Amino acid sequence: MPNPSQANSITLKQELFWFDKILETRISIYFNHEGHISSIYDRPPPDISEHDSVYAEVVQRFNLGFNERIIIILALMPHVRPQGLDIFFTNNKDFGRSFTEFGGWTGKTHGGFLPTGETAAFVLAGVDLEKRFEVIKLFEDDHLFKKENILRLVNQGVHEPFLSGLLALSTEYRNKFTTGEHTKPDYSINFPAKLINTKLEWSDLVLSHEVMDEIQNIKAWIKHSKTIMNNWEMGKVIKPGYRCLFYGPPGTGKTLTATLIGEAVGADVYRIDLSMVISKYIGETEKNLANVFDQAENRNWILFFDEADALFGKRTMASNSNDRHANQEISYLLQRIEDFDGVVILATNLKANIDEAFARRFQGVMYFPMPDPEQRYKIWKNVFNTKEKRVNSDVNLNEIAEKYEISGGAIINILRYGALKALQNNKKLISKEHLLKGISKELIKEGKTL
Repeated sequence: MPNPSQANSITLKQELFWFDKILETRISIYFNHEGHISSIYDRPPPDISEHDSVYAEVVQRFNLGFNERIIIILALMPHVRPQGLDIFFTNNKDFGRSFTEFGGWTGKTHGGFLPTGETAAFVLAGVDLEKRFEVIKLFEDDHLFKKENILRLVNQGVHEPFLSGLLALSTEYRNKFTTGEHTKPDYSINFPAKLINTKLEWSDLVLSHEVMDEIQNIKAWIKHSKTIMNNWEMGKVIKPGYRCLFYGPPGTGKTLTATLIGEAVGADVYRIDLSMVISKYIGETEKNLANVFDQAENRNWILFFDEADALFGKRTMASNSNDRHANQEISYLLQRIEDFDGVVILATNLKANIDEAFARRFQGVMYFPMPDPEQRYKIWKNVFNTKEKRVNSDVNLNEIAEKYEISGGAIINILRYGALKALQNNKKLISKEHLLKGISKELIKEGKTL
């Protein structure tokens, strides 16, 4: 039995042969070559219903038709057979340049032809205006290409024609259709979000009962949202998705909580890298965020915005163009979050920094305070809960927890410092001296002393 890559290869050879015939037919029709058939639709797609490949499975599952299959193969061509599109480099002798109707881009490093929506319209519609309109519908928001994150038109400039966008397969489906691997998006400049996980468990998280109750609400929404929205028919009045605000001092468990929620419900948690999202150029921040939200649509993802006040801060009086630009960004983000059908968690150190328009739309607002002495003692016990004893007998964790007000994140830093000092001194146990020195370093960060 062939492996996924071999199975896809067998199927794609047939699809590519069919596509070549379709492209040859379209060129012949367009340039009125002798002996051509009258329509590309007289060349039916190959029957791959019995194929055991990921590509064939996707075609069957979504009941992809003639046009959808042509567009997918067109988008795949630069990845699997780039020379197959070289015919589009043909120059229009009347104007000494390429044919506008062919569309296409030239990449920065790729020497071949990169197809656009215009290329798809040419192949499928030629000069038939009605068929061109049908092609446009394939790239609208309600089509499965967009809804299932299969492919989309990207990087259309402001006021550029809709079909001028690059025809781009998502990384997920590009891998499915080639190697057969079910990969997750890679952190990159085009996808400024990182999948986060943890080896810790709920027992390692020390939170108040109030916060834990709110967490149960999030988990319940993820589990029962389809029942509420569809079976109970409340989708008419309840907006899709669930929006939460975590606020409180650094190191109090906001990121860990988001990660553990994802693991509890089987959802991937992506932390948005705001340093790669925010841009000084008008429209770039919105475009960067749109890319994340577009890929997250209809996915079992939780989007986690850490230090969210950098992006979701209060709107200001628009006294200049920069203020107006910033306010437009916030309004755009508010709309995307409201329309997103998944879970969005915003985390900030100061709730007051978050725009009130966002705060009113949160289904959950959770305060993560500095842990009290009893909670700190639980955290200290948890971090030293190892198979072998790692703390010296001169250490009284209860006393340390009572005396020093520090966060769980700071305690982890102290643990790291103490372990390093112990090993540097050829010791197998962390001493009280090392812990106190680590505590001092953490307090100094906050402008405090022992």
